[in-house]
Amino acid sequence: MPKLNLNREPMPRQDPKIRSKNFNEVALGYSAEQAQAEANRCIQCPKRSCTEGCPVEVDIPGFINAIREGDMPEAVKLLKDKNSLPGICGRVCPQETQCEATCSLAKKDAPIAIGRLERFVADWERANMQSASSLPAQPAPSGKQVAVVGSGPAGLTAAADLVKLGHSVTIFEALHVAGGVLMYGIPEFRLPKDIVQAEVDYVASLGVKVELDSVIGKLVTLDELLNNDYHAVFLGTGAGLPMFLNIPGENLNGIYSANEFLTRVNLMKAYRFPEYDTPVKVGRKVAVIGGGNVAMDSARCALRLGADEVYIVYRRSEVELPARREEVENAQEEGIEFKLLTNPKRMLGNEQNWVVGMECYEMELGEPDDSGRRRPIVKEGSEFIIDVDVVIVALGTTPNPLIASTTDGLETTRWGTVVADEETGKTVKSQVWAGGDIVTGAATVISAMGAGKRAAASIDEYLRG
Repeated sequence: MPKLNLNREPMPRQDPKIRSKNFNEVALGYSAEQAQAEANRCIQCPKRSCTEGCPVEVDIPGFINAIREGDMPEAVKLLKDKNSLPGICGRVCPQETQCEATCSLAKKDAPIAIGRLERFVADWERANMQSASSLPAQPAPSGKQVAVVGSGPAGLTAAADLVKLGHSVTIFEALHVAGGVLMYGIPEFRLPKDIVQAEVDYVASLGVKVELDSVIGKLVTLDELLNNDYHAVFLGTGAGLPMFLNIPGENLNGIYSANEFLTRVNLMKAYRFPEYDTPVKVGRKVAVIGGGNVAMDSARCALRLGADEVYIVYRRSEVELPARREEVENAQEEGIEFKLLTNPKRMLGNEQNWVVGMECYEMELGEPDDSGRRRPIVKEGSEFIIDVDVVIVALGTTPNPLIASTTDGLETTRWGTVVADEETGKTVKSQVWAGGDIVTGAATVISAMGAGKRAAASIDEYLRG
């Protein structure tokens, strides 16, 4: 029996000094030889714990074995049977805490690089197969119509699964392009927009109709959809309402929410100004407040747009940073400075009401709070000032209240999230399901996809009586 290879194939990446000045994808992807070598590490264990760790239950050993055998069309088929967005998941999903965490080899600190192999298969399909050749067989029409509100990962997954089950599906998207947070929230260097568009096009090719510039709650209400021949509605509108610090000076010019900043940069292509006429102000010294993936994305965008110094300001230590380890390391390699155990007290402005500084506290960590992380405590008398000319607030998001405020009988929490059954996505309102960030608050792409898949199964069961 050959000796087990514990060394994962490294992911080729752009050099940090080069990539910090461009918006091209940082991770370059496996070659066929690297993918083969990584697939050969899989021991095809009978327990299949990796599949159990996948929120959409992809046949992971199956598609990896197809790579090993050189049968790439079969790898595509097995992967897309459960996951309609593999090119996206292979790039941005936190596999290290899900499928890879449950891999049998993880006990030896070298799990199979499942996400990298998923990306390899998706990229191979795009380069080598006509989309029509990978489409599943068309089911018999059910005669039922479903409206999906929002075209982010939850909505796209629910729509794809429902149309595969024979239902007529229309996605209503508020923006001028489909993809939701995948388009407006994640930078080009981490998730290229042509990858997202290709995945959206695949879902449309299954037979899903996509209506853009359609703000539900303004254009029509949920009740009007249900009274207009739709038999069920799935809400997948995400959580796009930014949270702020509520400290003095936060309304000064030069202070962005991460939502606005990333939407301008990603969706409205401010990074290509003046070719695209959406400007974005990026100063010499930029502070990003927060420690999640959105904070890392904002900081790395600011650096690429020409800032001299970019700081991550986070009130806990590096151990508690919620961002993916890979993204933290990428940011550190590119020269982002981490000001940890630091929390803003107030923003300082000039006579023209532009931000010029940020007074902060030093923090220390106490006992764990409800999140399980050690609670940050202010060090009295520790105030100091950071000179900045742009601040980006990346503290998280909550759902936009538009749909809830225009829909009778839809129950929400005090945070504005929609109350829905965890297993089925069913809300208390008849014929309405919900999933993804609109239910959980800001979370991962793959968890939203899992919610969309579970809701689609529940909607199908309901429609079939």
